[in-house]
Amino acid sequence: MSGQQDRENNMTHVAFIGLGNMGAPMAENLLKAGYTLSAHDLNEVAVRRLVELGGRAASSAYDAATGADIVITMLPNDAIVNAIYQGSGGLIERLAHRPLLIDSSTIAPETARTLSGAAKAKGYAMLDAPVSGGPKGAREGTLSFMVGGDLEAFADAEPVLRAMGHAIFHAGHSGAGQVAKICNNMLAAILMAGTAEALALGVGNGLDPAALSDIFKRSSGNNFMLDRWNPWPGVIEDAPASNAFQGGFQTRLMLKDLGLALANAQVRDASVPLGALVRNLFSLHAAAAQENGLQDFSSIQRFYAPSLNHQA
Repeated sequence: MSGQQDRENNMTHVAFIGLGNMGAPMAENLLKAGYTLSAHDLNEVAVRRLVELGGRAASSAYDAATGADIVITMLPNDAIVNAIYQGSGGLIERLAHRPLLIDSSTIAPETARTLSGAAKAKGYAMLDAPVSGGPKGAREGTLSFMVGGDLEAFADAEPVLRAMGHAIFHAGHSGAGQVAKICNNMLAAILMAGTAEALALGVGNGLDPAALSDIFKRSSGNNFMLDRWNPWPGVIEDAPASNAFQGGFQTRLMLKDLGLALANAQVRDASVPLGALVRNLFSLHAAAAQENGLQDFSSIQRFYAPSLNHQA
């Protein structure tokens, strides 16, 4: 980064609300890029980490957003996003100035459109900008952003998004980013379940999972989950599967996203038989043991290979 870029970024105050597995490394990358950052989350450890890197701890979402040029939210579900923006004391009503609002949570397209409409009525520009790439992509700053909203607001947001990702797509009008995201995550779940199923069959026949993965990667079975998020423990050292399925994208969140995809398909009268099947598979997996819902969604491998349940 040039000295001029660093000075320009330091003049841009970003409020970041939501420091989970994705939000925390995204916020860290903003600090590394030279942005002034205020952060809020209920997890004090995550906030303290950002303070050590040069950010400011905020006591509330409103405190974080006060005086900010851009507000970014990365939150678990529609209800929390609504509460931050539209609830009692929500940002849209309370803020005296008009920062650019960017919601990178994964929520229903209808919710994103409603929020954008409410924000616009009060003089704000708002974008839905969900991401793909997982915690690894968040740490490396290689996320893909799928953005819905006005082109002018998209142009204003692009520099800050590029500090966190390498592929920034304008998907269309408000809500379009969320449509792209739920379609992407439905496909990701299908790929993960299919990869786990094929690996379990091969290993059950005595094949080495790493060797079989290598074969897939150089053949027609190659896919992102196999290459970057392999569900068999020990194949990729820094994949969640090699860390007792911790530190990734929780199964319960994937189930939430699959529910959003199926709900949208019903509204649009779209046929999604594989989407429905994979949601049922993940639901069965999550119901089998309480910890499954909190583990990375690659833990679906245990559904196909029960012997892995006995491994640390």
